[in-house]
Amino acid sequence: MKTTGNQTPSPPYPDDRWRQTHLGRLLGHAMRRFDERVLQLMAASEQAPLALSNLAARDKVGAAHIHITRHLPLEGARLTELAQWAGMSKQAMGDLVDQCAAWALVTRTPDPRDARARRIVFTATGLDWLAAFRDAVAQAEAEFRAAVGKDVATVVALGLEAYADGAG
Repeated sequence: MKTTGNQTPSPPYPDDRWRQTHLGRLLGHAMRRFDERVLQLMAASEQAPLALSNLAARDKVGAAHIHITRHLPLEGARLTELAQWAGMSKQAMGDLVDQCAAWALVTRTPDPRDARARRIVFTATGLDWLAAFRDAVAQAEAEFRAAVGKDVATVVALGLEAYADGAG
């Protein structure tokens, strides 16, 4: 930034709107909006376990809890794997798993490949939650398609998939 005398510093770019409209920021806003809608649908779901839908309705279940729902394979995973897939520290994921275990979404079981290790797996309640999550995601995706149009939604999905896979 340049200043002369008592003048207000001039920004390095005459048009500062780019900070509000760049792709990363838009993707972040869109993801938060999508996750919030999924949680709203989970709170109203008759399929989700009642205690968990009540927690979602009171904003006790947040986007962080979606990481476990989104990333935990049906066969389970080690904490370190789950943290890596979710892009979280092992400690943060451990705290999240503890909370989800207290809600009976997941449990820790011995790892059949390593007696010292534990695997995080869905409980029966967790599988019910996962099914309700699947339905909420499908509804939120349908709402997105309705809002932007089928063609735009298809292009967005294909573009994001290619970008996420490292194409280009």
